[in-house]
Amino acid sequence: MSETSRRLFIVSPHFDDAVFSCGALLAAHPDAAVCTVFAAPPEQQMHTEWDEKSGFANAHQAIHERTLEDNRALELLDAIPLRMPFRDAQYSDSPSISRMAAALEETIYRSTANTLLMPLGLYHDDHVRVFEACCEILPRLSHLTWFGYEEAIHRRTPGVVQARLADLAQRGIVATPAHPSAGHTIDVQRRALLKREAVLAYESQLRAFGAGNYDDVFATERYWQLSVGRRLKK
Repeated sequence: MSETSRRLFIVSPHFDDAVFSCGALLAAHPDAAVCTVFAAPPEQQMHTEWDEKSGFANAHQAIHERTLEDNRALELLDAIPLRMPFRDAQYSDSPSISRMAAALEETIYRSTANTLLMPLGLYHDDHVRVFEACCEILPRLSHLTWFGYEEAIHRRTPGVVQARLADLAQRGIVATPAHPSAGHTIDVQRRALLKREAVLAYESQLRAFGAGNYDDVFATERYWQLSVGRRLKK
């Protein structure tokens, strides 16, 4: 497979995670698929502390507006939005890992992707559950190229990346520092500019984080190539 033929499929726990963590990469790969796992509103009307901080009166308004923000961001990056019918933990009990894994695997099969990017699940419970689901299907789809991305903002927590790398080794998954191919011919400055514009589309989430608390989204993106190796003995 040539380096110019990569077709990306990025698993994003929430609407903003793929752009916050992989926006520059997306800018270099038009027509990449961004699959948001927790994209559905709750069955019952409700409001949460995070939605209130984001400026929303209720959860249905939050999901509606966040979907529009995501559409604007992905349009700027020429990415294709895919949304799964799951609700994040603030709205309900999370779906089982196996259920998420099955749905993700089916969605990947229906795509033309040959390069998969998954979150490392560094901090947020929703991210951890998506990471677990991806780890379940990675061995079955090991013929594809896999990368783990360090989630922006969460990666700043001391020790979380090191702990995750040790965990991957225990699972028999080898993680090697790497970066997916640059793909489309677009210079670094242009990628950074497109990412910044896309990040700013998530107005509600930046409002909730607060000024100065999301600067890490503009720092260098970091990736680990993942492959099935030999499980460590305990």
